[in-house]
Amino acid sequence: MSLRQVFTTLGRYGMHATVAAVLLAAHAPLRAAQAPADESATAAMPATALPYSRFASPQARAKFAELLAETREGKGPDPADLADQRRFYQRYNDDRLREVERAYRSRVQSTRMGGVPVQVVDPEGGARGDNAHRVLINLHGGAFMWGAGSGALVEAIPIAAVAGMRVVAVGYRLAPEHTYPAAVDDVEAVYRELLKSHRPENIGIYGCSAGGALTAQATARILQANLPRPGAIGTFCGSGLPFGGDSAILGQLAVGAAPMPADGELRLPYLQTAKADDPVAYPGQSPELLARFPPTLLLAGGRDFSVSALTTMQRRLLAAGVDAELVVFDGLWHAFFVFPDLPESKEAYGLIARFFDRRLGRAAIEGATGN
Repeated sequence: MSLRQVFTTLGRYGMHATVAAVLLAAHAPLRAAQAPADESATAAMPATALPYSRFASPQARAKFAELLAETREGKGPDPADLADQRRFYQRYNDDRLREVERAYRSRVQSTRMGGVPVQVVDPEGGARGDNAHRVLINLHGGAFMWGAGSGALVEAIPIAAVAGMRVVAVGYRLAPEHTYPAAVDDVEAVYRELLKSHRPENIGIYGCSAGGALTAQATARILQANLPRPGAIGTFCGSGLPFGGDSAILGQLAVGAAPMPADGELRLPYLQTAKADDPVAYPGQSPELLARFPPTLLLAGGRDFSVSALTTMQRRLLAAGVDAELVVFDGLWHAFFVFPDLPESKEAYGLIARFFDRRLGRAAIEGATGN
C-alpha cells in the first residue's frame, strides 16, 4: 500500500472530528467495500438515491448540502501530506472556534496539569453552587493526529457554557510522533492531578471521535490502575471498540464518502502499537472491565460511520450492568455538533450538560474546591 493509499484509507476512518474531514479526506471515487472471505451473508446493494432525513432540522439539511457540495468539488488537503492536513484542519478548527465564540461566552486559561498542557475553560460568570466542586475533562477529536488548541476549545466551550461547569481540555501527545499509550498516559496524569482537588465522583470525562475512543481508554486505564473511577463519562462518535460494522459502509455512503472495511481491520497510526486484545486500547472487548465503568452517555449522528461500534458498545455496557444512555440524531453526520448554530448541536449540548449534572456528585473535598 502506497503512502497516498494509507492516508486516503485513514481519511475514510474520520481523521477529524467533523463530517468535513470524513468527506474531504475521503474524496477518492466510491468503490465497493472489501468483500469478506465468506460472501454467503453479503447483501448486494442496488444503486439508489438516499433522501435527506425528514426528522432533521432545515438548518441541518442546508449544512449537509453545503458539505456534500464541498466533497463533490474535491476541496480538502492532500491525503498523503500530514503537514498539509494539519494546516487545513487548523484553519478549519479556527473557523469553527470563531462560530463557537460568537454563540458562547467563556474564560480560557492555558496551563499544565501533571506536566501535560491543558486549557481550562470556565463559563463566563464562573461555576457556581454544586458546579463549583465539579469538573469535566475534554479529550478532543482529530484521529489522534491534530485537534489540540482551537479544535479542543470547539468541544469544550459550549459544554462549559451550557453546563455552567469548568472544562479542562487536555492537549495530549499526538501521532504519528507519539503512539499508544502516550495519550492515555497524559489523560491519567491530568486525572491524578485533579484528584488532589476534586472528589472522583465530581469528575467527568468526555470526548468526540478519537476523543471518544480515548475517553473509554482512559477510563479503562484508571480502573486498571485502581484509581477511583470518575463520576460519569461521555463517548461521542467513538467508543471502546474499533470502528466497523454496517455503519462503516452505510454511514459513509450516506454522506457521499467511500466505505470503510466493515471489519474495522485497518487502524489509525496512533493505535499501530496497540495489541488487539489489550483491554485498555479496546475496553469494549473486556466484559470484566466494562462492569466497572461509570454511567456512560453515547451520542452520534445517524449517518456517522461510528454508529455500529457505538451501539454495540452500549449493548455491552448494558450487559455488564452499567447505566448506559444512547442518543442518535437521524440524518446527522460524524461530530455534527462542532457546528454550534445547528438546532441539533444545541440539543446535544443540553443533553450532555444534563447528563453530567445528574450523574456527577455534589460534595467538595474538605478544604479544597478545585477552583
